[in-house]
Amino acid sequence: MSTPRLFIDDSLSEGAEIPGTPAQAHHLGTVLRRGAGDAVAVFNARDGEFAARIVALRKDRCAYVLGTRTRPPAAEPDLRLVVAALKRDALDWVVEKATELGVSVIQPVTTRRTVVDRVNGERLAAIARGAAEQCERLSVPEVRPALPLHAALDAWDGAPLLVAAERRGAAPIGQAAAGLRLPCGWLVGPEGGFEGGELDDAGRRPFVTAVALGPRILRAETAAVAGLAVLQALAGDWTAT
Repeated sequence: MSTPRLFIDDSLSEGAEIPGTPAQAHHLGTVLRRGAGDAVAVFNARDGEFAARIVALRKDRCAYVLGTRTRPPAAEPDLRLVVAALKRDALDWVVEKATELGVSVIQPVTTRRTVVDRVNGERLAAIARGAAEQCERLSVPEVRPALPLHAALDAWDGAPLLVAAERRGAAPIGQAAAGLRLPCGWLVGPEGGFEGGELDDAGRRPFVTAVALGPRILRAETAAVAGLAVLQALAGDWTAT
């Protein structure tokens, strides 16, 4: 039986008693059938990961006492995803997989062809937390409130941003990413792709580079994951030994 990993944003230290969330209490007691005395692991990016045990568990409340630290905090890649708001199931999947791939920030955007009129940020943040707990990373990506595409580009800090630009004759993503170093970002459009004017506006910004993902047209969620994998392999922490 594997030990559940739980993200806690409170300060963590050996010997401390830390309250859990109602969602964690439900998951531990109802889904996993755990109880007081059972082992868990508690973590965050600031303090690292600690062995712990459950000291209280009720329907909507729980608490843990922390033992020794098993992993110290460590730097994680500053790889960012800017993704057009997709339909619920597709966007949920993208957030989960982007978390597994190590992104630091997920910025949903609205575009001219976006068909979704609302993004549930709390739901996406919960999915990101759950994925971080499962994939053994210490941090949870920041899921930012949705913005119009132009506003997200206006607020960008100047780090390199590659944009998936199908049918534009752009350079292959592997060629463009080969010389990059983090921080950098990956921008993916909606199901119908960006409109030409949106790509033109993005391309006028000095930090934006249009790239191609091969000869096939990919679904938006596939493009999001494929591009992140390339960036991790060529510029991110997949290069670490």
